[in-house]
This record gives sequence, C-alpha cells and structure tokens, in this order.
Amino acid sequence: MSDEVENAPAQEAPKAPELTVTDLQNIRAIIDIAATRGTFKAAEMAGVGQVYAKLDAFLNAVVPAQAAQQAGQ
Repeated sequence: MSDEVENAPAQEAPKAPELTVTDLQNIRAIIDIAATRGTFKAAEMAGVGQVYAKLDAFLNAVVPAQAAQQAGQ
C-alpha cells in the first residue's frame, strides 16, 4: 500500500488564471458592441460606462508603454 502512494505521479499545481492586455481589449470591444446593440437597460448604462471608461483609460496607458518596451528589446 505504501508503495502505491510513493510511486503515484506527482500532481502539477493548477495553472494560475491569466488575463492579458489582448483579453482586456476584447472585453472593451464586447462592451462596446453590447452597448451598441442595446443589451443594457438604461439604468445599467452608467455602471457599464464607468467600467468601460476605466478599462479604456487603463488600456490607453498600458498598450503604448508595452509597445515601447517591446521596441526597446
């Protein structure tokens, strides 16, 4: 019985979730498309707009910095 435990294959640690800049750009596009198609109720638009504005500002700051970093390599 102890041989079975010792010979059992080691389990790999689960991979941590990833969220890339490309993922965030896709989320921004999805929000924009959904808003254009009238997916959100009027009362929800303020919250959606706030999240979209924060995401857009973040991406506008990160994408050029990331491109500059990659150009420097």
